[in-house]
Amino acid sequence: MSKRKGHKDFVTVVSSIDAGALLEVIDSHKQDDIIEVLKQQPIEIREKVEEVSIDMWGGFPKVVKEVFPNAKIVIDRFHVMQPLIKELNRQFKDEMQRVLMKQRILRKEYDSQVIFWVCD
Repeated sequence: MSKRKGHKDFVTVVSSIDAGALLEVIDSHKQDDIIEVLKQQPIEIREKVEEVSIDMWGGFPKVVKEVFPNAKIVIDRFHVMQPLIKELNRQFKDEMQRVLMKQRILRKEYDSQVIFWVCD
């Protein structure tokens, strides 16, 4: 996560979902730094980790495989849905523009065909 909104100054947050506890905040987002800090835990503890939820940063799978040999990697749902929702919104906007443009064209054609009758 970013230390400050809009900045590329990242920290890595390690928590236990089961215990609902913050375990570690690593002041880096670099693979080697994260691996070094996490390997300070005894291998017996690291081998018991069954699942690690990560965002879609490409460096996390290597970290997880090296530090937690028995863990399954799970991409968190927010980071899976975010690009999907962005794409759906883009397609929705494109379709709305297409529909509105078609309506404008039809309206112009209709307006040019309207004949006004004047009765005395």
